[in-house]
Amino acid sequence: MEPVVKRILVIHGPNINLLGQREPGVYGTVTYDELNRRILERATELGVQVRLFQSNHEGVIVDTIQQAPTEAEAIIINPGAYTHYSYAIADALRAVRLPIIEVHLSNIHAREEWRRNSVVAPVAVGQIAGFGVQSYLLALEAIVNLD
Repeated sequence: MEPVVKRILVIHGPNINLLGQREPGVYGTVTYDELNRRILERATELGVQVRLFQSNHEGVIVDTIQQAPTEAEAIIINPGAYTHYSYAIADALRAVRLPIIEVHLSNIHAREEWRRNSVVAPVAVGQIAGFGVQSYLLALEAIVNLD
């Protein structure tokens, strides 16, 4: 069966580019390049195209989301710290009207109180958190199999 979603934009938010260096006890030892390699490998297995994007800047992320409908049928996003307070990112995601899956490497619900709230979650079809790199791979699988 041919996947409905064939082009996916994967957005990595702030500090994701520091994977492998930043708090390995929380985020693991897999590097940013290795994460992206695994995402692309899984996308190939699923028969979909992925565009990878990372920024530490909220406005640049908003601009990228706004342009997403011209190049993708769905978005997987790890908003990083913007998860908890960026109404601009949440509004942009809402505006593009694409299926969204929010991902996190760590389980944000088992961490500090302020990390437990997501302003992005109400816009997403789902949230996958706490499985490290596997969170992204599970999100790919989920978004490809959306009804």
